[in-house]
Amino acid sequence: MLFATGLVAGLVDAIAGGGGLIALPVLLNFGLPAPVALGTNKLQSMCGTLSAVRHYVQRGAVDLRACRTGVIATLLGALAGALAVLAVDARVLEKIIPWLLAAVFFYTLLRPALGTQDHPPRMRAGVFFSAFGLALGFYDGFFGPGVGSLWTISLIAIMGYNFTKATGWTKVMNATSNAASLPLFMAFDRVDYRAGAVMAAGQIIGGRLGAGLVVKRGARFVRPLFLTIVGLTLVRLLYVVFFRAA
Repeated sequence: MLFATGLVAGLVDAIAGGGGLIALPVLLNFGLPAPVALGTNKLQSMCGTLSAVRHYVQRGAVDLRACRTGVIATLLGALAGALAVLAVDARVLEKIIPWLLAAVFFYTLLRPALGTQDHPPRMRAGVFFSAFGLALGFYDGFFGPGVGSLWTISLIAIMGYNFTKATGWTKVMNATSNAASLPLFMAFDRVDYRAGAVMAAGQIIGGRLGAGLVVKRGARFVRPLFLTIVGLTLVRLLYVVFFRAA
C-alpha cells in the first residue's frame, strides 16, 4: 500500500503538484502521529521530486544553472519559514491561502490559452526569483499546501513560461524547500524511515513517469490536471480551516 501510494503521489506531483494530498492521509491512516507523518511525507516527496527534476533536466525543460538565484532564495526562505513555525501562529496564514488558491484556480480556468506557449516576461528574472523564492520558500517551510500551484502560476503569469517549463522549474524549487526543511524533521526524530523508504521507491518511479508525460504531451495535458489538483487542494483546505474546526 505504501509503495503504491508513493508511486501514484509521485506521478501526480510531477505532473501538477499536490502529491501530498494522496500521501499524507495514507500515512496518518497508518497510525503515524501528525508530526512524524509530515516529516515522512517530506522524505518520500523529495525523492519523487528529485526523480522528476532529473528527467526535466535531461529533456531540456529545465536549466539548473539558470535556477541558481531561485534555488538560493528558496533555500533561505524555507529555512526562515521552518524556524518561524516555532514562534508564529499559523492559523492566520491557514485562512489566507485558500483565497489565494481560489484566485489561481479561477485565473487559470478563465484563461484557456494560459501556459500553452511562452510569452515575454513581465519582470526581470533575478528580481522575480529573489522575491518569489524568499516568499514561497518561506511559505513552504512554514505551512506548505498549494505551494507548487503558486509557483507554477507565478512562473506562467509573470515569467511567461509555458506549462511544461513552469512545471519543471516548480519541481526544482519544491526540491529545494524540502531539502531545507527535512533535516529539521530528522533532527527532532520526526521521520519514519521504513515507511519513507518504501514510499520513496514508488515516488522515484512515479516522478519519472509523470515528468515523462509532461514533456511528451505538453500544456494541453497538464492544464486540466493542474486545475483538478488546485481545486482539490482548495476544497481540502477550506474544509480543514473553516469546517472541521466548527
